[in-house]
Amino acid sequence: MSLINERQDFSTIADTFLLHGSMQSPAFLDGRLCAELGLHDLTAEGWLQQVCLTLGVDQPKDEASAERLLGWRRQTLDALSGSELNFEPLLPDELFSLAERAQGLKEWTLGFLEVVEDAGEEPRKAWSAALAEAIDDLAGLAAIYTDIDDSAENENDLFALTEHARMAAMLLYTEQHPGTPQVEKVDEEPPTTH
Repeated sequence: MSLINERQDFSTIADTFLLHGSMQSPAFLDGRLCAELGLHDLTAEGWLQQVCLTLGVDQPKDEASAERLLGWRRQTLDALSGSELNFEPLLPDELFSLAERAQGLKEWTLGFLEVVEDAGEEPRKAWSAALAEAIDDLAGLAAIYTDIDDSAENENDLFALTEHARMAAMLLYTEQHPGTPQVEKVDEEPPTTH
């Protein structure tokens, strides 16, 4: 079975980064990926070049790494364009401390906003008020205080902030790609009676 079809999670991608000598979190790059897919339809080749540039390598170390990195893009694109609305940002999971998870969300948001800001004002003109507000709210999210202790209240707050980032990414993709996600269509023909 090909690795490209396996579910990529934060730890798997972080391990792939480590294999390439990089200690950075994949969260920042995932934020960039989500915004680029929303705004520019980033190709697989373009994505691989961007990751390699970030990792400071000419190309992935091996075929398995290349497949994992391409699988990450494919998984994100499928989730953003799918009718299930099950997109999730690639962030540290519950195996990480709340502070590490908050830092991951902050990095994801910074990556996402970097691409949006680089796109300039032109794309914004066509945005709905809901999308413009969601993106503007992300700027506040980028400034969150990440030195937090593990508590139920902080956990709930982080969940709500993560949900906001998730919805902003899906809204950006959906508005920039009318007709997707492909939601189930109602039958056009009236029911027949016997």
